[in-house]
Amino acid sequence: MEFGSFGALGAHFGRLALQGEAVTHHIVDQAAQVIEKEAKARVGSYQDGIGPFAAWANLAPSTVDDRIRKGFTPDDPLLRTGSLRKSYEHKAKGAEAVVGSASIIALYMEQGTSKMPPRAVVGPAAIASRDAVGRVAATTLIAWISGIGYVKPRIQLQDL
Repeated sequence: MEFGSFGALGAHFGRLALQGEAVTHHIVDQAAQVIEKEAKARVGSYQDGIGPFAAWANLAPSTVDDRIRKGFTPDDPLLRTGSLRKSYEHKAKGAEAVVGSASIIALYMEQGTSKMPPRAVVGPAAIASRDAVGRVAATTLIAWISGIGYVKPRIQLQDL
């Protein structure tokens, strides 16, 4: 984008300022979608430790036996019917977003119980999504500032 004068550049920045809140919301919503997708992908597979979150412990033999008895695969942690995976969602409002599940079972899994170690999903998903979220933010901001549209940027940023 080229500007014929400082006035034209100022007008461009003025238009950008009017969109600032919408762009911020868009970035937050897109970032939350990335984290939600990563959280859902973690259900059913053992997870290594990441950040302050411990690696998932193996399922107890009694849990494996119970899963088999009920017709489920023996060793897919947190995954039986798929309802827990489906329960993860995101909500964005303004410059804030939440990724999580309203399921009480998800809470038990995240925090563990007296009989079960924690198997955190959302925190590790957020940490693992850090680079992808950065690419979403950078792509959106560059597209917005350059005037080519931020909702579905037509640019690809490599190796950010």
